[in-house]
Amino acid sequence: MKLSNATLDLLPDDVARPTYDRSALSAGIVHIGCGNFHRAHQAVYLDDLFNLGIGHDWALLGAGVRAGDAKMGEVLMAQDGMSSVIELDPGAKSARVIGAMTGFVPVASGNAPLIAAMSDPAIRIVSLTVTEGGYFIDPETGTFSPTHPDIAADAANPDAPDTAFGAIIAALKARRAAGIAPFTVMCCDNVPHNGHVTRDAVVGLAQLSDPELAGWIKSNVAFPNSMVDRITPATGPRERALAESFGLEDAAPVTCEPFRQWVMEDNFPAGRPPLEKVGVTFTDAVDRFETMKIRILNGGHAIIAYAAGLRDIDFAHEALADPQIRAYLDKIETTEILPIIPPVPDTDLQDYKQLILNRFSNPEIADQIRRLCFDGFNRQPKFIITSIRDRLAKELGCDGLVLASALWCRYCAGTTETGAEIAPNDPNWDRLVATSNEAKTRPAAWLEMSEIYGDLSKNADLVAQFTKTLNDVWARGSQAVIADYLK
Repeated sequence: MKLSNATLDLLPDDVARPTYDRSALSAGIVHIGCGNFHRAHQAVYLDDLFNLGIGHDWALLGAGVRAGDAKMGEVLMAQDGMSSVIELDPGAKSARVIGAMTGFVPVASGNAPLIAAMSDPAIRIVSLTVTEGGYFIDPETGTFSPTHPDIAADAANPDAPDTAFGAIIAALKARRAAGIAPFTVMCCDNVPHNGHVTRDAVVGLAQLSDPELAGWIKSNVAFPNSMVDRITPATGPRERALAESFGLEDAAPVTCEPFRQWVMEDNFPAGRPPLEKVGVTFTDAVDRFETMKIRILNGGHAIIAYAAGLRDIDFAHEALADPQIRAYLDKIETTEILPIIPPVPDTDLQDYKQLILNRFSNPEIADQIRRLCFDGFNRQPKFIITSIRDRLAKELGCDGLVLASALWCRYCAGTTETGAEIAPNDPNWDRLVATSNEAKTRPAAWLEMSEIYGDLSKNADLVAQFTKTLNDVWARGSQAVIADYLK
């Protein structure tokens, strides 16, 4: 059954669907970046809220700034803004159709339609999922980089910007001129201190062309921090077949694990939907939840990814079924990561670690190792290098984390340990391959990528440890080196 408003009542009985009148919804949120994670997370929470009969003026207006976003908009609007979400519990699968989106803003160069949409007084929140690498962060300083070519282009042409941040600035400027209160900017990306990072990108870009406006944004616009969590694999033939097994014709189905979590600061001067009624946690301790999740879950993904990728393992649950990889992950988490995580309200870190191991082991998710290996250039500094830095600052050992970084270097050589070619798997793949091959004879070259490691290449002890570890991986193979680590 093709998804549309007209076919909602004709869907199979075992497929949940909106119980609210979708025609009565009105948009209160513009969301930029309507990929799988957004539709399995924020859109599901809003759908739950609307099913309670409340918050119907907080519907989503989808948006984007890239060509791929335009394609997603076409697909979704051909289905009246709806998509199917299939939860993959190890014991059972369930499907639902979500209907929280009312429309999609046309994607255009210069972003005039998006700026106009965000200038509408009815829009009180602008939210984003533009990936971890989309915030123009200088890895050496950990702050906004004003020299990026995309930022420089927007600074030179602020009235027709091509980035999401440039469009947000233009819309805030228009609202200010019209006497309309600013919207709240809500980051939903998996980035440490994501509200602060988003504010720095918006204010930093505005500063380049209109310092007075930048000051006004900094003083008047809210950027709440949040932590988001749900494992959501990429959509491929398997996922489309799952949708078909429920009797659904969906060009953009989403599969995900049953678990989801959303923790936010309650900083919404223009108002917000009452998401606490559907399980969202509002707290002043977002940073504690965020550190826990990024170090244990995302760091855990990075730890297993390259060990499994080098062994030609395809899926995360297969990696966790390997006794050595599971023990390797467990040891690093227990001995190197958990001890440097600050206490989290009402949370036992050992219990959380076990939850993560169980989630990774879910065979129904079929989360691809290749997906977990993707974009290490942007992910490693956030998920692994931060823990290395913390342990070095406390004069603590980090053997397992250094090994994880060495395995990433070995993976980026472009072949697995059976000699199979690894297809390009990073926006900076050519550079990573070249640097990895240089590191075969001079391992310090890998640590000299300052965008990733900052000044760690100046730490002689770390360089010596990394050199020994990487040389060992090349000489004896990852399994032998991991076996020594576990001893």
